[in-house]
Amino acid sequence: MRRIDPRLLLIAGAAFISVSAILFRLSGVSSGTAAFFRCALALPVLVPLALWERRRTGPRRRAGVDVIAGLLLGADFVLWGASIDGVGAGIATVLVNVQVAVVPLLAFAVFGERPSRAFAPAVPVLLAGVALAGGIAGHGTSGTDPVLGSLFGAGAGLAYGGYLFLTRLAGHGQEHRAQPVLLATLGAGAASLAIGGPWQGVDLAPGWPALGWLAVLAVTGQVCGWMLIGAALPRLGADVAGALLLLQPVLAVALGAVILGERPALAQLAGCGLVVTAIRLAGRGSVSPRDDSGMGPRARGDARTGERADRAEVP
Repeated sequence: MRRIDPRLLLIAGAAFISVSAILFRLSGVSSGTAAFFRCALALPVLVPLALWERRRTGPRRRAGVDVIAGLLLGADFVLWGASIDGVGAGIATVLVNVQVAVVPLLAFAVFGERPSRAFAPAVPVLLAGVALAGGIAGHGTSGTDPVLGSLFGAGAGLAYGGYLFLTRLAGHGQEHRAQPVLLATLGAGAASLAIGGPWQGVDLAPGWPALGWLAVLAVTGQVCGWMLIGAALPRLGADVAGALLLLQPVLAVALGAVILGERPALAQLAGCGLVVTAIRLAGRGSVSPRDDSGMGPRARGDARTGERADRAEVP
């Protein structure tokens, strides 16, 4: 993958992830069932890849952080699936991208990384967009409960942001791709059982048609999507990566309309536009790519003094 333009890798990964909501709806199962099988059916692909990678590059350090990150990812899967039922596949994928605001806040709280100047003014725009997308100005026809669905989507975004933050922390200085996805998948599968089971139930025998859609979801969304995105992110600046990842919600809304016949209200579409705009502003330069010194503040140069901020060490 080193020979491929990382922008192409990220676009391909975002495209794979954007289909996840469509496949979940087509499977017709509960969010807990979809989250569990998304992880379980990915294991036959991930285990051989991780074993081959371990022989080539050695064992994964900070494996425990990957598993904890996976627990958050599992919570994201369950809440996101519930959001799809409430607000529709396309808009649910837009809402979960509020994680772009979560990651810089965690980086600031833990490592003192200051968000970009555009972050603060982007937050109210983001909240307004979430409210509109959630149906506060009138419900569309794409979901059963847009308001509740928007709350689930926001919760999924918080969990997703925590997953990305811990994955970024655990991946410092390491070249592994399959092992972190495998470990996170194990954690996500456990969380989907713990959360989705008591809440919505996990059907361990959903039937062959559903299993077929879930198998496609596991390969595309869980294996291909995360492997490609994980390979691209360390090689791209945060502003470029953030802009390209916005293809994910845009593609999800388009695919939801074309494949599932979802017809969001105009106010909800306007809310999606505000969310995408705010995400672009909030994510501009707010998180830096990893380097050899650790996950510290983004190197900032003052145009007049040329000073650079010190980088915080990873414990």
